[in-house]
Amino acid sequence: MAEQEGQVIVVENVDSWNDHFQKGKDSNKLVVVDFTASWCGPCRFISPIFADLAKKMPHVIFLKVDVDELSSVAEKWSIEAMPTFLFLKEGELVEKVVGADKDKLILTVEKHAAPVTVA
Repeated sequence: MAEQEGQVIVVENVDSWNDHFQKGKDSNKLVVVDFTASWCGPCRFISPIFADLAKKMPHVIFLKVDVDELSSVAEKWSIEAMPTFLFLKEGELVEKVVGADKDKLILTVEKHAAPVTVA
């Protein structure tokens, strides 16, 4: 799958997860991970909002992980409910949003996506 800025990257295997995780860590970009499941109604509700954020914020890396396909990754990050959004900077968890809360998701992305300015 071709990677482009401004889109949600669907992570389909552990190698791909490790690759994208490392890229985010090395780039100092905010990485927002949507832990989702195909059977999850609230996940389907929030998915287009997540995709819209990705279009509006090409300087942020947006990843989507299906917990049934990548259970080892979900377990590593202690994902217990879907959807769960993790906000990572330099490989570290800076915030977590659980549930399909559109406003909270948008506010949290905006809060962490602000570029760090060095005086």
